[in-house]
Amino acid sequence: MSFSSPVRRESGLALFWVVAFTTSWACWAVAILLGGPPMSSPTVIPYLLGGFGPVLGAIVVRVRRARRREPRPAHSVSSRPGVRWFWGLPLLVLASATVVAAAFLADALGGPPPSLTAGQNLITTAGGPVAFLVGMLIGGPLAEEPGWRGTAFPRLRASMSRLQAGLLLGVVWAVWHLPLFFIPGTVQAAFGLLSWGGLLFTLSVIPMALLTGYAYERGGVPASIAVHFGVNTTIALLTVTSPLTQALVLVVQTVVAFGLLRLTPPARPSGGRPAEALLRPATVTRGPSE
Repeated sequence: MSFSSPVRRESGLALFWVVAFTTSWACWAVAILLGGPPMSSPTVIPYLLGGFGPVLGAIVVRVRRARRREPRPAHSVSSRPGVRWFWGLPLLVLASATVVAAAFLADALGGPPPSLTAGQNLITTAGGPVAFLVGMLIGGPLAEEPGWRGTAFPRLRASMSRLQAGLLLGVVWAVWHLPLFFIPGTVQAAFGLLSWGGLLFTLSVIPMALLTGYAYERGGVPASIAVHFGVNTTIALLTVTSPLTQALVLVVQTVVAFGLLRLTPPARPSGGRPAEALLRPATVTRGPSE
């Protein structure tokens, strides 16, 4: 099935791409033109708003679907409170463990030892543990997961395996981050686009897409948020900037992601309708991230 097939057009996937990329890249273009650190005024406003492109895309698609009285995609997973939410904690621990394991492997191979010193300074600068954790939760997981996993992933699954959907979404997600390399003061700009650090950061988005996609299938958007949050927070606390450590994070997460996809069957979708049902009207509508 081609990327512009009727099912994908009707599902709103193309609309999601347009809204997510246009919103994020336009805001980040303004931040680049303004210059200065991303968390300083006035750059901070377009910089932060740019991160919410995916969730805005999810909202637009959700509104469009509600107006057309269309059913949920067949592979969508409900984010309503329930048994599925119990997947969040073990998957968060597993996600954090991939980074910790890579950090200790890097140390064993002659790389920098794991240290929380810089992480503690980061927490102090952020205004304390609560402010730090809230910032890590909003800046990435909450701003992105309802879009990437809650909206794009189940629509890609209409014509792809979960591995194919995860890989494609990982590539798109990596491309979406590119403007951040040109905003002085961001993690990406510190690496540099044409550097080992920049390359490894870009590549690492792909196994992250597989892990968060797996989490979405198990526990919906809350589980994918937990995985995203676990990885980002652990990387920040351990200050993973060494190319060796980055490479090992990439390897460990790739092995874990492929292992999970290989050893566990796809979760039964909660959408309850085949992909073709996307082309037929229905009166049932669901949550905002579906």
